[in-house]
Amino acid sequence: MARRNKRKVFENVSVIDAGAKGKAVGKAPDGRVIFINNAVPGDVATVQTFKKRKGYYEATATSFAKLSEKRTEPVCIHFENCGGCKWQNMAYKHQLYYKQKEVENNLKRIGKIELPEISPIIGSENIYFYRNKMEFSFSDSKWLTPEQIQSGETIDDRRALGFHKSGMWDKILDIQECHLQPDPSNAIRNFIKQKAKEFDLSFFNPRNQEGFLRTLMIRTTTTGEVMVLVQFYEENKKQREKLLDAVIDEFPSITSLLFVINNKGNDTLYDQEVHCYSGRDYIVEVMEDLEFQINAKSFYQTNPKQAHTLYKVARDFAGLTGEELVYDLFTGTGTIAQFVAKKAKKVVGIEVVPDAIEAAKENAAHNNIENVSFHVGDMKRIFNNDFIEQHGTPEVVITDPPRDGMHQDVVLQLLQLAPQKIVYVSCNSATQARDLALLNEGYVVTKVQPVDMFPQTHHVENVVLLEKRETT
Repeated sequence: MARRNKRKVFENVSVIDAGAKGKAVGKAPDGRVIFINNAVPGDVATVQTFKKRKGYYEATATSFAKLSEKRTEPVCIHFENCGGCKWQNMAYKHQLYYKQKEVENNLKRIGKIELPEISPIIGSENIYFYRNKMEFSFSDSKWLTPEQIQSGETIDDRRALGFHKSGMWDKILDIQECHLQPDPSNAIRNFIKQKAKEFDLSFFNPRNQEGFLRTLMIRTTTTGEVMVLVQFYEENKKQREKLLDAVIDEFPSITSLLFVINNKGNDTLYDQEVHCYSGRDYIVEVMEDLEFQINAKSFYQTNPKQAHTLYKVARDFAGLTGEELVYDLFTGTGTIAQFVAKKAKKVVGIEVVPDAIEAAKENAAHNNIENVSFHVGDMKRIFNNDFIEQHGTPEVVITDPPRDGMHQDVVLQLLQLAPQKIVYVSCNSATQARDLALLNEGYVVTKVQPVDMFPQTHHVENVVLLEKRETT
């Protein structure tokens, strides 16, 4: 018996909202929610479902009876196929509206706590070419677009340099242009691909774990410095130097040209030795009077201009007078800690990644900041009574955890520690709201400020000020 096709087609679906992960939201005739991956609120569309769950469908719009007034023309030729900028077809002012709405909904529905008036979201000055770091993958079998497949043309050269196709770990979308990173990013990537083909270098095949060229990372700074790192799967000194020399000849202003030989099962750099081929092994970013040396493994906010805005919000919320001991939880490379240090008595940073702590110490020394100290360890283990007894009880805690939010043990320790203020910076307002509910017994939320760090995507940062409840 033939398998029953469970895919459904719904006509004239009104798209009423933007939901989780940036997907558009509609309603099916049976009452289920439909999450649509290629529509904009205000569209009226015919959609075909590809997944059905108890309470919802996932679908793709196949045609439109009406196009939303919120739409705008995408600037990127890869928009239909690349999943990196899913909201590029929505005008920026409407992107900001839905990001603000997501923060408000999460804090109210998940947090279920008393909230002040939430400040209007701070938009990004640059809505394109704002990222300072991009990573691309080489592939010997690029992903083919539906148009290429339907054309029936024979594509002899399947080599690609670009992004992983969403949901396909072994398929790479070949990129001609990207509107996320400023020049000379596109020129460098396209030149390396062209030269690699000209030199007949093999591109990586992740299934077979073979090929010469594996990944390319480009980092830039607002001061014009550029880092390029090529990751090779295997060593071939002659071919490697031939390619890297060509890059130097074409782009002599590159600040840092690096390479890695990585023949393990994944592309991560953090356990690999990075070799400096030309220039220095770091680039320098500037924020106010601070300089941050960024190496290949450093974490630094990917929208540097908007990071300055974010950090200013956090510093303003902290309201420092110069007399406070501040703890900076999940400090990373210590950027926030150093940014607030001149207004604090002392700042103590904690981070689980040893390399990040070493970078934090080096940057603090470079910036002649003496009232900071950095400590490495798993937050839920190191942030305990012994640590506090050794380093002092802070008046202010700044916390900037990963997307999963804070471990419950960390939240409980904060409640026990009872600082006067907690400044909570989050890249996921849903887990932030969960943590705020746990902190509610000891703290009241007095300020909320969303900040858009990632235009053309659904992601949004949010800063919350919690102040200690008065005891009666």
